Amino acid sequence: MKAISLFSGGLDSQLSVRIIQDQGIDVVAVHFESPFFGGTDRIKRAARRLGIELLVRPVGDEYIEKVLKNPVYGYGKNLNPCIDCHAFMFRKAGDLMPELGASFIITGEVLGQRPMSQNRNALNAVDKLSGYKGYIVRPLSGKLLDVTIPEKEGWIDRDKLLDISGRSRTRQMQLAEKYGIKDYPSPAGGCLLTEQNYVRRLKHIMNLIESPRPEQLGILRVGRHFYLEEGLLLAVGRNHAENERLEALANSSDLLLKVTDRPGPVGLLRAILPVDPEPYVDYAGSIVARYSDAKNENTARVKVYTPDGQIIKTIEVVPLSPEQVPTTI
Repeated sequence: MKAISLFSGGLDSQLSVRIIQDQGIDVVAVHFESPFFGGTDRIKRAARRLGIELLVRPVGDEYIEKVLKNPVYGYGKNLNPCIDCHAFMFRKAGDLMPELGASFIITGEVLGQRPMSQNRNALNAVDKLSGYKGYIVRPLSGKLLDVTIPEKEGWIDRDKLLDISGRSRTRQMQLAEKYGIKDYPSPAGGCLLTEQNYVRRLKHIMNLIESPRPEQLGILRVGRHFYLEEGLLLAVGRNHAENERLEALANSSDLLLKVTDRPGPVGLLRAILPVDPEPYVDYAGSIVARYSDAKNENTARVKVYTPDGQIIKTIEVVPLSPEQVPTTI
């Protein structure tokens, strides 16, 4: 007998795996990646410690079209379609059951832990929308929920499931000690769609492009963002790590800018719409210089270069004063 774990790498998902393993069930973990969640080394380490196979599947394009743009159950406080999101992932996991030889799905969800998305009605809505109602087992709260098909069929013992509810983590931490699970993150949401600043940037992009691609969204979490013209984005790094990240995210049509003889940020100039960036290069250089150590100089030299490092030209600009800097988004 085998189960698929919808695996986040958090404490609750690790515990749910252990509880089912204790019943002699093999578990394979599935983790879905999108531009908004997933994909850390911590998840891989957690799977290794549990001794389970981990499958990582990207779902970015499909997620944007089928979940983000028109959720059946709407959004939470920001742009987070939590019920539709959970149902989507269960549906994707369920569709893998024949391929993996699995009979049901498990998850670390806890009844009442998240007031909006893990109340009883929300969990029932998720199960129904997923198309796999009855095949989803929540081992940490199983005794408090409806009997599932794996329980009815005798694949698992309901008496060995738990009755945890609410937001307290006391029992989970006790179980972590019992199972020797020491490396787990704090119980944060981990989804960018719940973060107000990120969502503001995402909404702006979605107003410009009907169906943005996942690779167009990676930049939204990096740097200060300025729109120099409708559809022309300048992202300016705030530290060394963000500078490196911007250079890594740059595509072949982007321009990069940096002050040549003073420490300072990298700027990435990207035409999201068909806008010629060339008339705006000097202005972008003045903004980049404003955040460099040349900000109090009369002029600053800024190199304009391609993602492969080729210098196109060097320009001389006047760093903007604080009051001249355009509003960030």
